[in-house]
Amino acid sequence: IGWAGAMAAAAVVAAAGGGDFSDLREIKKQLLSVAERSRERGLQHSGKWAAELAFALEPLPLSELPPPPVLTEEDARDLDAYTLAKSYFDLKEYDRAAYFLRGCKSQKAYFLYMYSRYLSGEKKKDDETVDSLGPLEKGQVKNEALRELRVELSKKHKAQELDGFGLYLYGVVLRKLDLVKEAIDVFVEAAHVLPLHWGAWLELCNLITDKEMLKFLSLPDTWMKEFFLAHIYTELQLIEEALQKYQSLIDAGFSKSTYIISQIAVAYHNIRDIDKALSIFNELRKQDPYRIENMDTFSNLLYVRSMKPELSYLAHNLCEIDKYRVETCCVIGNYYSLRSQHEKAALYFQRALKLNPRYLGAWTLMGHEYMEMKNTSAAIQAYRHAIEVNKRDYRAWYGLGQTYEILKMPFYCLYYYRRAHQLRPNDSRMLVALGECYEKLNQLVEAKKCYWRAYAVGDVEKMALVKLAKLHEQLNESEQAAQCYIKYIQDIYSCGEVVEHLEVSTAFRYLAQYYFKCKLWDEASACAQKCCAFNDTREEGKALLRQILQLRNQGETSSADVAAPFFLPASLSANNTPTRRVSPLNLSSVTP
Repeated sequence: IGWAGAMAAAAVVAAAGGGDFSDLREIKKQLLSVAERSRERGLQHSGKWAAELAFALEPLPLSELPPPPVLTEEDARDLDAYTLAKSYFDLKEYDRAAYFLRGCKSQKAYFLYMYSRYLSGEKKKDDETVDSLGPLEKGQVKNEALRELRVELSKKHKAQELDGFGLYLYGVVLRKLDLVKEAIDVFVEAAHVLPLHWGAWLELCNLITDKEMLKFLSLPDTWMKEFFLAHIYTELQLIEEALQKYQSLIDAGFSKSTYIISQIAVAYHNIRDIDKALSIFNELRKQDPYRIENMDTFSNLLYVRSMKPELSYLAHNLCEIDKYRVETCCVIGNYYSLRSQHEKAALYFQRALKLNPRYLGAWTLMGHEYMEMKNTSAAIQAYRHAIEVNKRDYRAWYGLGQTYEILKMPFYCLYYYRRAHQLRPNDSRMLVALGECYEKLNQLVEAKKCYWRAYAVGDVEKMALVKLAKLHEQLNESEQAAQCYIKYIQDIYSCGEVVEHLEVSTAFRYLAQYYFKCKLWDEASACAQKCCAFNDTREEGKALLRQILQLRNQGETSSADVAAPFFLPASLSANNTPTRRVSPLNLSSVTP
């Protein structure tokens, strides 16, 4: 880089130093400067990120605006070639740009030369993928330029002639060649040399698979690290830590940043706090109505809530803004999926993948559509693609588990559900799926553990207790089964809304029979009366009531000496018999 370049780089590192947000004006200067430098090198996304963040801070007076970058002798020599090539680059004529940049020595022109060659290879690869193969066939197409680029960049790297941007490009080339370990080292180096370039941090995010890896990275101590950590925590599903980081960034002065607001919405989406996520997304759309990024995540939330009119409005709105954006295609796909037009939905997800074959969300959603269409082999391929793009995508692992469940292959199923559970240890749906798997494999103790854990972490679908109760029934553990059913009924009724749950009647039927066996007539008749409210148990309820009446008339007294330490909650028993507390569930033998 030469002495002057090294000094400039050191100054930038020093300026970005420390996770310190006390001087927001300085931070704004750095952001404006790096946004400009990124744009000069054709790094549009990093430029946009820095510009969006800078926009959230107070404007600078004229006297404090960052000075234009100092030109070296080499820059001056390459200026004509660079200016010409950059205009071709902006028009996506990458080969033409590279041709005019041959032999350029300045850092900026050399980066653009290498980057043009890289993008040219990527473009050819994508065109070939789209032309020759359906979106589900495994693309054997490779970016031909990568090997040459690696050889040239590694020479420069050894000679320590790469600046922060050059290191970033070298890292991208290594990642594309699946040399993950080397890529991570290079990206860390890039972050040290040029901490303000968001692209390098983002690439690191995609390569870190767990918290352990994060601990062993020696990252530069700069305020950018805070944004990186917040982002990686969101990716690794460490949502509480992520939200804390984002809150501290808002407190530091970035409260107007649409990037942070959208990341918080995504974080709430990841922990399925749907109402919170929806309200944040609605707020975001008021602030930035033409935004398309993250809108596919917003549409997933609307889909889960079955909000057809809102999803339809969003789809039309995005279509007007930009029809051929990956996110727009995913939103329209979700809209058709909600209307159960699965072929049409799959078509839009395919269109999204033609626009960007590396777009994770579309692969997963397409897998879901193929599942709906009962096309399991296509679904498996789609989910596998999603995992290739991002091994942390729990939805794809879960989807694979479901497909193998349909194919009645429980051992495969177990493997995929386990992977999903590792990624989302506190998601009850994964645990219930695992429990069902163990049940099919007749590993009932494991199944019990899973159902109990699913209940303990907060059961979304309120099915874990019923499944646990049925397991106890199978094993003739009638007391535990009754306890589970009681807890289940309390849960359902304590939500305030009595959901249309088929299993409520099952629970009342079992409890009525259980109390009848225990000769607790009052409780048995209370449950039997509840059974009469449901179509499928009405006749049994009536029959049981008749039996109880008969026995009472014959002078059979209610038994008090039977060990039945629990009754229905008072609010539920028909004649409001005084009820004792439900004893705590005694599942010490099966808690994991």
